[in-house]
Amino acid sequence: MKFFTKSSITALRISCTTLIIALSLSSIAFAAQRDFYQFKVYHLKTKDQEARLDIFLEKAYLPALHRLGINNVGVFKPIIAPNAPAPTDFLVYVFIPFKSSNEFFKLDKKLLADKQFALDGKDYLDAPYNNVPYTRIESILLSAFTEAPIFNLPNLNSPKSERVYELRSYEGPTEKLYLNKVDMFNRGGEVTLFKRLGFNAVFYAEVISGGQMPNLMYMTTFENKASRDEHWKAFSADEYWKKLVAMPEYQHNVSKNDTRFLYPTDYSDM
Repeated sequence: MKFFTKSSITALRISCTTLIIALSLSSIAFAAQRDFYQFKVYHLKTKDQEARLDIFLEKAYLPALHRLGINNVGVFKPIIAPNAPAPTDFLVYVFIPFKSSNEFFKLDKKLLADKQFALDGKDYLDAPYNNVPYTRIESILLSAFTEAPIFNLPNLNSPKSERVYELRSYEGPTEKLYLNKVDMFNRGGEVTLFKRLGFNAVFYAEVISGGQMPNLMYMTTFENKASRDEHWKAFSADEYWKKLVAMPEYQHNVSKNDTRFLYPTDYSDM
């Protein structure tokens, strides 16, 4: 039988305590981790550009991201109302979820080292100056809300062509009032309300770099337009929402609501 001395027992207790503290800190760090997102918005002028971009995204860009372990990439296009005039500026939205900002900053360097990506994307990557595949690219960088730190894949069963992805941007009159709206989503319970009502959100996030700051963005998803309208009707009638929106501390925190209705392409991951 092996006996422990008083000093060895003390050392064991210290080691166990240290391990518990380390595990606790690790758990806290994991809990505090938030996703980092990029929205790339391609502006196009012609159907030819749209076709070339689709080929590049489907055959080269998304497969390259998948090889790097970046999955669940969303590719979306605007829903055009039946009687609306034909658009003169085509838009394609690419949503890329990252586990951290560091993963985002290393992406371009990793893509440059991917020989398969260079081969698959040659038409797009080596396009001449007088035959470009897009007009310009917007890049919006976002950090997930504390109450929604990880994005969710939407749980939808309808054909992709019928789905409605609602992308909203809420701009604040000032930085302080914008942060007040973020607080309304987090501490105020707006995120929880959307979840309770089944809005099937992909993400909620603070914009840390973009063209409409200060602003937050979030994306909710629906089987079709009828489902979308039913959900928002329930939201407007909800008693908690009526109470929340009337609170004095959450007044005048949105100066502009920019809403975009999108549908996923056939090759989109979501």
